[in-house]
Amino acid sequence: MSPGDGSVVPVMEVGGTHVTAASVDLGTRGLRFGRSFREVVDGDGSTGDFVSALVRAAAHVPARGPVRWAVALPGPFDYARGIGQYEGVGKFDALRGFDLRAALTASLPGAAAVSFWNDADSFVLGEWWAGAARGHRSVVGITLGSGVGSCFLRDGRILRHGPGVPPDGRVHVLRYAGEPLEETVSRRALRRAYARATGASPPDVQEIARRARQGGDRAAVGVFAEAFTALGSVLGPLLAAFEPTVLVVGGAIAGAWDLVAEPLRAGLTAADRARNGRIVITAAQQPAEAPLLGAAYLATACGRPHGLPGPL
Repeated sequence: MSPGDGSVVPVMEVGGTHVTAASVDLGTRGLRFGRSFREVVDGDGSTGDFVSALVRAAAHVPARGPVRWAVALPGPFDYARGIGQYEGVGKFDALRGFDLRAALTASLPGAAAVSFWNDADSFVLGEWWAGAARGHRSVVGITLGSGVGSCFLRDGRILRHGPGVPPDGRVHVLRYAGEPLEETVSRRALRRAYARATGASPPDVQEIARRARQGGDRAAVGVFAEAFTALGSVLGPLLAAFEPTVLVVGGAIAGAWDLVAEPLRAGLTAADRARNGRIVITAAQQPAEAPLLGAAYLATACGRPHGLPGPL
């Protein structure tokens, strides 16, 4: 099987500092040869820098044209038109109004078309299709990093409204203590909270987590406890209404799962002990691969007449 025969989908996942490219084998629900390829992306760079980084990553993927590439990336982005809408989010400002679909269709190897998908949606679909949420009919997934991404699934279909679903399915629009949720739960919020607690210049989240685990740093432990108890208290009423059987957590900060899980569960339980106590709360099974797998799934499934079907 090779990209171009329909059984393998060439994909990319764009983060704030990197792009990862791979081929997804639809038959095995995994990466072809178990490999992906990463290149650095400068979130403050020009459109030319951005496109060049994606093209360099894609060059590692054997794609015999014509093929349809699938790209997962964060919003705000017009996924249908392939045009950036970034403004005031601290990255990718150069892509605002830029036709990324046209640029990539002209530049990616073998590209006949390029589809774009939200990275949080892709992550959760990947975990449902081939990861920690496989076998679950009702799923909520969140990603923790520069912000809070989210996706609400039922029978493999993304829900944008309904009981327990926030506006457009996006948890980041909610508020905590009178402020946007991401002022409490995000990379910048954790660093700011640590700086306030210590009076020192804050290290990155990975170092704060290390200090919490190894150094007995009470401020570091408190930063994680407060942030993720707060997240649980915000998610609790949503999950009680949506009634998922599993909550899957991914993103860079989920790498500190030992510091995230307990306060998150405590916040959820305090919000609704009876119902949220039955939900499986788990870290992603395929944290790096899930966005790639989900983008391939979406690109394939959404080409069918009735949208997303059950598992392929």
